Amino acid sequence: QVQLVESGGGLVQPGGSLRLSCAASGSIVSIGVMGWYRQGPGKQRELVATITTLGSPKYADSVKGRFTISRDNAKNTVYLQMNSLKPEDTDVYYCNARIGRLDYWGQGTQVTVSS
Repeated sequence: QVQLVESGGGLVQPGGSLRLSCAASGSIVSIGVMGWYRQGPGKQRELVATITTLGSPKYADSVKGRFTISRDNAKNTVYLQMNSLKPEDTDVYYCNARIGRLDYWGQGTQVTVSS
């Protein structure tokens, strides 16, 4: 059994910053690619950023230069540092991890950017 638990969401003003964390626990030998996705009401879930085991990141064009993904393999944890937040970044953010042949998801954390 594998669990992903996210934390760090909340309400922030435009231009502000938030840091999301996602810790994986359970029967884990090793974790492959980890990432963050987001989804708003009536919208499809979209990729925000991913990071390989060796730390190679990939970003959606909409967040390049503002968001930074990182991971701590010893802690089975992935982070998303979000700076210069915009109202259009408001969504539920989900953590994802590829473990073996399966994809695991967190429960989601709400990020709201509003004045």
